[in-house]
Amino acid sequence: MGNKEEEDTEEAWLQLRPVEPSPSQCCGSGCSPCVFDLYHRDLARWEAARASNDRSLLSGKQSQSCPSNLSPETFLAFHISAMDKITKDTYHVRFALPGNSPLGLHPGQHLVLRGIVDDLEIQRAYTPISPANAEGYFEVLIKCYQTGLMSRCVKSWRVGDIAFWRGPFGSFYYKPNEYGELLMLAAGTGLAPMVPILKSITDSADDETFVTLVCCFKTFEGIYLKTFLQEQARFWNVRTFFVLSQETSPEQLPWSYREKTHFGRLDQDLIEELVGCCRRKPFALVCGSPKFTEDMAKYLLCAGLTKNSYFLF
Repeated sequence: MGNKEEEDTEEAWLQLRPVEPSPSQCCGSGCSPCVFDLYHRDLARWEAARASNDRSLLSGKQSQSCPSNLSPETFLAFHISAMDKITKDTYHVRFALPGNSPLGLHPGQHLVLRGIVDDLEIQRAYTPISPANAEGYFEVLIKCYQTGLMSRCVKSWRVGDIAFWRGPFGSFYYKPNEYGELLMLAAGTGLAPMVPILKSITDSADDETFVTLVCCFKTFEGIYLKTFLQEQARFWNVRTFFVLSQETSPEQLPWSYREKTHFGRLDQDLIEELVGCCRRKPFALVCGSPKFTEDMAKYLLCAGLTKNSYFLF
């Protein structure tokens, strides 16, 4: 009888043992805590509880640092309140927050989205583009890829559906007037972290930071948030430039874009020109593909910036 009870107890504890995440559950963005950090924390908690035969040790206090109760450790459900396809492969999605609560992120911080495709759990990082002080909602840009697993999940979304997020993550904290000028280098959806930072600057009458925003896209039609970018460029301290890799003729562009658009790629010569025309000593923010980020870091160093004069999202 005693052996049977011991076996049942052992089986019960084994059922409570945390399951190690699969590689697909890591978004690869360097989040802290990562899903593997959480696994090792829960495993240590389980081992201590099992050794003490005390299941109450399995629970721990959750982080509740954000007004929306968002937590880096636990996924929370948010309803999709609006969803627009803004280019052939990119969606602008709005999520509702309870009441009029703010999300509680610093401008430029990101969240991790969880999706399930063919019984496989996947996680990807996205940066909200909504203002940091937005109440009752947050918004993200999500680019879908033909073979992307998360893309399949996103394409299936409809207004009213639920998506699961955790966060915030990210170590860049913008402080008003901390830098003389921000040189923002963004490729594609790498524009996302720049948007709330830029908005926080232009929304504040006391923030006199200059901003030079360089947006890299393949085509003019593929540029995100054109209206927003045009509005921001009207501020006295903001300049916007565009680099289009698959356009060749300025005659194809509206007049308002012709003087501030370069054709080809953002290369060493153009970076040196941009750094040279900054009105104050620049601090650079870079976000894009891994290759874009790597190239920009190299170009900025060659242009005279030091490693503590730029941040790579």
